[in-house]
Amino acid sequence: MQTPVTIFAIAGSLRAASLNLALLRAIAQIAPPTFEIRIDTGLGNLPLFNPDLDADSLPAVAAMRDAILAADVLMLASPEYAHGVSGPMKNALDWMVSNTSFIDKPLVLLNTSPRATHAQAALRETVSTMSARVIDDACISLPLLGSGLDAEGIASDPVLRQTILDMLQRIRAFF
Repeated sequence: MQTPVTIFAIAGSLRAASLNLALLRAIAQIAPPTFEIRIDTGLGNLPLFNPDLDADSLPAVAAMRDAILAADVLMLASPEYAHGVSGPMKNALDWMVSNTSFIDKPLVLLNTSPRATHAQAALRETVSTMSARVIDDACISLPLLGSGLDAEGIASDPVLRQTILDMLQRIRAFF
């Protein structure tokens, strides 16, 4: 049996009913046993980025850094707000700039609204600048905005389910 690919997944929204979080939960539900999906729950616990603070002494920052370093792949699903990356996601990325967590880290970008292209482009630019390796073939955009679907609905939709399984297969092929 293959060693599981560990994916650390971060939703860039703090909303309880976030489509991005629902997508990550759906991925965790349907991922084959050759994957271990760990969904971040600490994005809202990160303090506002301040380079005068010692990141190592901040438990939430250190926990995120360690989770990213421990993962084989980083998965980011972030909404677009006013043509930009969400504040919580940008804050998390800013905290990671001064450490090695993104250097050569395989990374997948997910988009739950195909018309939201500005944030995706900005996110791609930021993570590329941080030296992550974007797995282009595995980055997907799904038409979930306005669908009313939750994680179970996403996982049970045959087209969305197959798109997610294909994405996971492309991640596996990357290794």
